[in-house]
Amino acid sequence: MTRSRSEKGSRSRSSGSFGMIMNCLCSGEQLSGPDDLIFSDSESLATRDHKSELSSRVAGVTDKSHTNILEAESSLRETGGLNYEEARALLGRCEYRKGNIELALHVFEGIDIAAVTPKIKVTLARAGEHRRRRSQSNDTPPMSVNAVSLLLEAIFLKAKSLQSLGRLEEAARSCKVILDTVESSLPGGLPQSFGADCKLHDIVSQSVELLPELWKFAGCQHEAILSYRRSLLSHWNLATQTIAKIQKEFAVFLLYCGDEASPPNLRFQMDRFTPKSNLEEAILLLMILLRKVSLKRIEWDPSILDHLSFALSVSGNSRALATQFEELLPGFINPEDRFYRLALCYYGAGEDSVALNLLRKLLGNGMDPMCFPALLMASKICGDNRCHAEEGVSFALRSLESADGKCDKLKSTATCLLGISLSAHSKSAVGDSERVTRQTKALEALKTAGQMTVMSDPIILYHLSLEYAEQRNLDAVVDCAKQMLNLEGGSNVKGWLLLTRILSAQRRFVDAETIIDGALDQTGKWDQGELLRTKAKLQLAEGQIKRAIETYTQLLALLQVQKKSLGYGKRSFKSTRRHFDRNLELEMWHDLAHVYINLAQWSDAEICLFKSKAIRTYSATRCHATGVLYEKKGLYKEGVKAFQEALTIDPSHIPSLVSNAVVVNRLGNSEVVVKSFLMNALSLDRMNHSAWYNLGLLYKSQGTLSSLSEAAECFEAAVFLEESAPVEPFR
Repeated sequence: MTRSRSEKGSRSRSSGSFGMIMNCLCSGEQLSGPDDLIFSDSESLATRDHKSELSSRVAGVTDKSHTNILEAESSLRETGGLNYEEARALLGRCEYRKGNIELALHVFEGIDIAAVTPKIKVTLARAGEHRRRRSQSNDTPPMSVNAVSLLLEAIFLKAKSLQSLGRLEEAARSCKVILDTVESSLPGGLPQSFGADCKLHDIVSQSVELLPELWKFAGCQHEAILSYRRSLLSHWNLATQTIAKIQKEFAVFLLYCGDEASPPNLRFQMDRFTPKSNLEEAILLLMILLRKVSLKRIEWDPSILDHLSFALSVSGNSRALATQFEELLPGFINPEDRFYRLALCYYGAGEDSVALNLLRKLLGNGMDPMCFPALLMASKICGDNRCHAEEGVSFALRSLESADGKCDKLKSTATCLLGISLSAHSKSAVGDSERVTRQTKALEALKTAGQMTVMSDPIILYHLSLEYAEQRNLDAVVDCAKQMLNLEGGSNVKGWLLLTRILSAQRRFVDAETIIDGALDQTGKWDQGELLRTKAKLQLAEGQIKRAIETYTQLLALLQVQKKSLGYGKRSFKSTRRHFDRNLELEMWHDLAHVYINLAQWSDAEICLFKSKAIRTYSATRCHATGVLYEKKGLYKEGVKAFQEALTIDPSHIPSLVSNAVVVNRLGNSEVVVKSFLMNALSLDRMNHSAWYNLGLLYKSQGTLSSLSEAAECFEAAVFLEESAPVEPFR
């Protein structure tokens, strides 16, 4: 009976104290004194150090939220009293919601987190075990689930308060306590219905989202990445939208944080693929998000596709990006945008014909015939291929029509592309007058583009320099090329190479080699390959064969180092670079083969050709070098076979056309056949001095007055072109 009365008295006093607190919270009135608060355990506010402080804090609380009152009442009734930490948590929450951040933080800091954390862990562990077994347990947890929720919320609000005050690392450590506590107590995650009445799921979910952000803005990138991975790989039972939000934020952070993290440990997650870099991990996350969009698990977010486009473009996987656009369900992006982006992807992957076909469909009458970006891109693709140059001119003119109202920069770009297409179209002209007319129009278009940009666009200046050079206006081209180099600050290897070739066309080999040496000093090791090859050709033109071979040896050593560094057997975003280096190595062996052929060192030449064949089995340049080797040995029939094999691989290979004509003529074949080879070569390249010279020899052998006159004209053209020929083609 006595015990029963004692329990009833305790409940009565607790209920009374709760009523006083709630009246105070709701009305803002001050309690009559600290002794009016009755707590049931030894950690209550009855201690001398905290009575007056709590009384003064309670006086200012005016929160009238009915939900807060019910939560506090539930906690009080289950535990039989409001202990010190719970009171601090409740009062701190009130101050935080009122906007008193510093005061709320002061209240939260009074909570002994180290002391309550073990109790929270035990409570969560027992509650989780009880729900799994669905059986009653005689072990009473040290606190209620509502009290756990209240204290975890206090820790979370403390982290938010520290974040508001700019103390980000402290906020992150505070937030991390929540996740460490919950994860160690419930390794399998919170059950869906666990703590639903006290918003425990919301607290954990918000903490999972907040922690990576805190580390990120604190500048602790490694900790941020680990927190993001923990958010996605641990069992938190998060909502689908929350997981998608974290995945997107993590992918964006990986792409742009600028700090390479160690690869994640996903062996227990996936058997086939583990990301090896930030870029691969970001691509994986973004592709997962796109798959969720396709399955309609999350809403469409166009920024996902934008970030994925950037990631796959940087990695060199334009073809994979095209696949993502093709697999995207209709309705997410409009058809015009889909065709244009697909064209960009295929163009980036080197599939120009596929890209051009897509652009033709986009620019057809059924879609968007005047799409300015698509017209520019189509003109650029056609301008790079003389077979489509006429169509490129048409696209460029249409882009100029649709450029009304646009800025001068865009108009100048369209005008420049018109000049490029006209220049390419001039090479397919049948008559000289038609060719000169097209070249004149091309030069005028490029000049106009340069004037529209006040000669400040290095790309326009580069193409203007090329046109000047091909028309052999060498005085104008030097000034133009120098201006281009000044604008680029010497950062573009193409500019250095063009200026060097121009100087070599003026027979200024020493100046050209000086330019190359300066370019080598300002260029990174990986970009020095073409410069070294050009330097070797300059030395050959000067008759310095020994120095040239030494330069080729230096180039070979550089290529070998690059090969080991990039790893030819691995799939990497550096595949384009590897392909370029292989082509450069191939041409280097061909150059050396010609050097040894001229020195009559047949075995060395054959070794170079063998090395070339190991890189690429079918090469028109290698077959031509083989034919030259046979020709020098006097094996003319074998030489003809080699030249014909080269023309089978590449019917437009000009050196093989000229060499084949020479050897066929020596074998006594019809002059008509010889002339057809030479005229075919000149139709492809009017500036080939060797073709003009051999055509002159053919006319001279005929012995008639008219043929001698034509021979003289051919020799005159050959002399002029040879004197102004660069050591390498300008383009």
